[in-house]
Amino acid sequence: MTQAHTVAGKAAPRGRFPHLKVAHGFAYISGTSSRRPDNTFAGVEVDEFGATTLDIRAQTAAVIENLRDILAEVGADLSDLVQVTAYLVNMNDFRGYNETYGRYFDETGPTRTTVAVHQLPHPHLLLEIQAVAALPSATS
Repeated sequence: MTQAHTVAGKAAPRGRFPHLKVAHGFAYISGTSSRRPDNTFAGVEVDEFGATTLDIRAQTAAVIENLRDILAEVGADLSDLVQVTAYLVNMNDFRGYNETYGRYFDETGPTRTTVAVHQLPHPHLLLEIQAVAALPSATS
């Protein structure tokens, strides 16, 4: 049996898909960004002239916190993640992304793959992460 979840209080998916889907004791999380419910983005500053500053550290923290909130919907937490795939628009951001990621996870955390992509669904996005978690009720 599978169950799809769209999480209240999170940015609505930009398409016809759920935030996560539960199947066979695992939660599969759709690509998650730093987008907030009001469609603004963490880690983005635009000055009065329209110049934009993008902060990979702030975006990485916001993405991971969004993952935490999505996992809570099914009684899971970041410690339940088993696999993470991160998509970076620019590998020059890898250092800041990696440093921030390291505040949440260590070598006992999920497996991880990080790849560079040409672009993400909005020009202010530097990062998107999709993940898989083992549900605590399935492993106990």
